[in-house]
Amino acid sequence: MSAGAGPTPRVSVVTIFLNAERFLAEAVESLFAQTCRDWELVLVDDGSTDGSTAIARDYAARFPDRVRYAEHPGHVNRGMSASRNLGIRLARGEYVALLDGDDVYLPRKLEHQVALLDAHPEVGMVYGATEYWYSWTGRPEDAGRDRLRTRGLAPGTVVRPPELVRRVLREAARTPCTCGVVMRREAVERAGGFEEGFGGMYEDQVFFLKLGLREEVLVDGECLDRYRQHEGSWCHRELTGGRWQRTSAMSESRRAFLEWLETFLQDPRLGDGGLLRRTRRELLPYRHPALVPLWRALGPVHRLRARVDRAVRRVRGRTDR
Repeated sequence: MSAGAGPTPRVSVVTIFLNAERFLAEAVESLFAQTCRDWELVLVDDGSTDGSTAIARDYAARFPDRVRYAEHPGHVNRGMSASRNLGIRLARGEYVALLDGDDVYLPRKLEHQVALLDAHPEVGMVYGATEYWYSWTGRPEDAGRDRLRTRGLAPGTVVRPPELVRRVLREAARTPCTCGVVMRREAVERAGGFEEGFGGMYEDQVFFLKLGLREEVLVDGECLDRYRQHEGSWCHRELTGGRWQRTSAMSESRRAFLEWLETFLQDPRLGDGGLLRRTRRELLPYRHPALVPLWRALGPVHRLRARVDRAVRRVRGRTDR
């Protein structure tokens, strides 16, 4: 189906993939299982060299009224941000959702979150309690490992800018998982899409902070998507390669993120000097290596304070895990 053909769907689901032969069909089938039927799927191939290209092309050929296949010129690999932007440019729906080629939606995902956006016209994005999904392996040792992503915000909260960014910087909240969101297309466009300088690590955080600086965001209490944990994922490779840490520990990828954020926050239209000052404090250990021992000594203190703050909010009924 060419862009612009047929009736406009409510939701455009953008699925990027790279060598996802093992999981791609399961991701697509989870979309076909949705109780909401008013969707289209844009499959964006980021230069795959395995059988996932054939799988995606086959879905597009069998379901031309619902599924489109896209790739970069020359079938090159350009990274996650450029691939998401390509899919968003091709999207025709009023709403945009993201479903990576190794994740899955539960059946009510789109119906539930579209209804929330319809009921809250003031918000640009809704996100829920994504499950970190280990048990997909079927191994006994993984059966009890599934858990919900900590958000630090109570269900039903409408977060006004720049509160989401403020909380993320002080580790009192986390950005959504990509599979956890449904967004208004206009909000994505106002945020300027994904930053293509971030091809892997922090590409999602950068985008969600850009959006959170401009848009109101609704926190959903339901878990309707699964973020598959596996050794072939980008995060796992960066973690085992020592290029990234799960916390705010120092890494080159985090430095690149903080330097980008510092530049971005200097835009006077954003009007929050406190965020810029906080970002520069986070950059001090990178720019003044002599402070690294002190920074490492204080790190556990800051994390303990964040945990205490979360515990207090839970007791008061203002947060969830």
